[in-house]
Amino acid sequence: MKKILLQLVILLLPVINYAQSIGNYVSGFKKAGNELSFTTTGGEVKLDFCTSSMFRVRASWNKKFEADENLMVVNYRFPDIKLTVAEQKDHFKISTDSLSINIFKAPFRIDVFNKQGRLLSSESPSPQQENLFKQGDTVGCRKTIMPDEHFFGFGERMDFLDRRSKKLKLNVGRGNEMPYIIGAYNILEANYCPVPFMMSTRGYGIFLHNSSATEWDVAASKNNQLNFKAVDGPLDYYFMYGPDFPSILNQYTTLTGKSPMLPQFALGLHVGTYSGGTWGYEAKTSTHYVVELAKKFRQMGIPADLIWLDSTWRLFGEVGGKGATSFEWRETFKDPKAMFDSLYAMNYKMVGLHIRPRVDNARKLNLLDQAKAKGFTYPENGKPGEFVNFFDQKAVDWWWQNGLMRVAAQGAKFVKTDEGSAFASLANESDKVGPTGKEAERLHNVFPIAYAKAPFEKFQEFNKVRGLNHTREGYSGIQRYPFIFAGDWPSEWQYFAPVIKAGINIGLSGVGDWGHCMGGFEHPADPELYIRWVQFGMFSPVAMVFGMDHPGYKEPWNYGDAALKNFKKYDLLRYRMIPYLYSTQYQQYKTGLPMMRALVLQDQQDENTYEIGDQYMLGDNLMVCPVTTKRAVTRTVYLPKGNWFDYWTGKKYSGKQYVHVLTPLDTIPLFVKAGGIIPMQPEMKYFGEKKADVITLDIFPEGKSSYNLYEDDGKSLAYQQGQFAITKIDASFTGQKLEFAIAKPFGSFIPEAHRYLAKIRWNGEKPSAITENGKPIAIASNPANLEKAAGWFFDANTKILWVKTASSNQANIQIIIL
Repeated sequence: MKKILLQLVILLLPVINYAQSIGNYVSGFKKAGNELSFTTTGGEVKLDFCTSSMFRVRASWNKKFEADENLMVVNYRFPDIKLTVAEQKDHFKISTDSLSINIFKAPFRIDVFNKQGRLLSSESPSPQQENLFKQGDTVGCRKTIMPDEHFFGFGERMDFLDRRSKKLKLNVGRGNEMPYIIGAYNILEANYCPVPFMMSTRGYGIFLHNSSATEWDVAASKNNQLNFKAVDGPLDYYFMYGPDFPSILNQYTTLTGKSPMLPQFALGLHVGTYSGGTWGYEAKTSTHYVVELAKKFRQMGIPADLIWLDSTWRLFGEVGGKGATSFEWRETFKDPKAMFDSLYAMNYKMVGLHIRPRVDNARKLNLLDQAKAKGFTYPENGKPGEFVNFFDQKAVDWWWQNGLMRVAAQGAKFVKTDEGSAFASLANESDKVGPTGKEAERLHNVFPIAYAKAPFEKFQEFNKVRGLNHTREGYSGIQRYPFIFAGDWPSEWQYFAPVIKAGINIGLSGVGDWGHCMGGFEHPADPELYIRWVQFGMFSPVAMVFGMDHPGYKEPWNYGDAALKNFKKYDLLRYRMIPYLYSTQYQQYKTGLPMMRALVLQDQQDENTYEIGDQYMLGDNLMVCPVTTKRAVTRTVYLPKGNWFDYWTGKKYSGKQYVHVLTPLDTIPLFVKAGGIIPMQPEMKYFGEKKADVITLDIFPEGKSSYNLYEDDGKSLAYQQGQFAITKIDASFTGQKLEFAIAKPFGSFIPEAHRYLAKIRWNGEKPSAITENGKPIAIASNPANLEKAAGWFFDANTKILWVKTASSNQANIQIIIL
């Protein structure tokens, strides 16, 4: 009897999964090109060197390694590098041109130094400390960190910038607790686009290459320890050394892919619409509403170039309801093709449609039945499911031919791939959880990438124009299928500042093309909030206006005269700045540096920038400082090192200080880095309305500075084969003498001819003479004369000097101002 009781007690005891260390190195070191292998008592570890400053660490407890995937990482093949390995008694010493790495044998651990001998990252020498560990299905790594380290990245986080002393979980989705204000609207749990990548101010980055849910303890439990783990899948991470953040981002996006260039017109305004009837008002929808909306933007002189119809364009399905796509038009849309034709006749460039990843039957089409019969849906509980299997190219091809092509043939040119988070998780609009099981859970985070990739590539091929996709969810690699937006945040002041922080954080995580619903998405907005949010929105990488509030829908004329005037002012200014924005986007495509940049990207040693979540750089030269407090008439701004000009007044400030500035309701504080040059085009009611025959160069002179103006055809993929032009602009300001040179465009693309109008913030006396290529330029009696001919004019009141060139971009130009 006692024996039976003892057996029962043993059976009832909790099962304890002890962490398995990878153990000690035993033997079997191998080197094959850039790959190093180490056999340990617990398994095997591989180090793969990508470059002299980036390497991959993989640990396996069964000595098997997973095949390469292509949704998160797209670049696995790197040229051989200079790599030396010396085995010593207790460690291996590995040297590259950038790093020195010690691989200790017992316990197996990795310490990384730069070539100057500075310790970047280390692991505990204690046998009781599992540096590379496995516990059940969970795999992870522990590293020792320094007291002065701070950490940034992790995706579209709305809560903090600096992650030191914090824990976080990364898994695509949002909070589910009720009520929504502490569930779906919980900024601490918002996870629409998590990215398991972070950068340390010590000069390195870590990317955990794993699609499962991950957890990060960044010196929260132990002040000197970084702990990251994945609930399943391989232990596979990349270590990259900068030492500066831009260099780390470049390496990370070399692995996961650079953001492609958007069509140039996509830097114009994106307008979303429920076509007159959001959920519960579907009967009010119509093609007429959409056409009249488009007309109104044109009639009121409010620039816009892209429109998409959100969910109520289609019939909700028989099985998935609102959460599925039937590809059948709602009966209130009488003639969709005529609607598309009308919109394109008004010079809108792209019109798109909202979709969901489940396919469904409706009245005329039985796409769900067809897809199940052909095996093109992802299985659920051992049976054909409802989600299109976007991991299967045959399923994607079928979905395109039988679903999307129905609307593409009528005129749709892109889609909004919504609800990617519903795969293997609870859906927003139902109690369905989709596929279940370990495989589905491991695919949950990369499903939004496969889902976005499919229409991006199909539409790009069909339209013969650069691809565009609009999505809410993403993960590492989503930047290849732009763009992503911040999600469904209510039109309330408490969510405004967190949305700004989300844009800053996602840029720190390699995703550059990002937007948000100006004024918020749900609920009517306070007109003042709408005004302030629009100001921020027009200086975001993607400018987008869209709302669910019936009947306002965030359309600018529905929020009062002041809101309408504000919207038009900043929309027109954005369109003028497209040459600057487009040049910035090229920089993003080449280097991975986002358009919207945290101040810490400029100087990661400036601790003042570590928690600034309401200021950012837009490109190299323009700092944007949104006003996020109701009825605020001032705000405090931090100016990093260097000198800065107030964009509106021309007043000059020294940097590395805080300043308090006025913020009237119609003004968002903007500052330009001293020496900055901002190229601008003429005012337009829509992109391409007129030729950009004059490029204005907004110059804020100080010392020596330069700017590269990028130009290409704006539509095709030829830029990827080098079909573009760069115009180099150099400025040198000493005392009261300014010289600036504008070189002929360099490159195989021939831009349209244009002349230049320099707008110079000139705080000195009226110049005595100005020459162009050695010849005097005539003074104009008023600035209006410069619209017709070359010349210069000094406005003593505004302290602005205007100089119009006689030469065009077909010649080198040198201007000297004395």
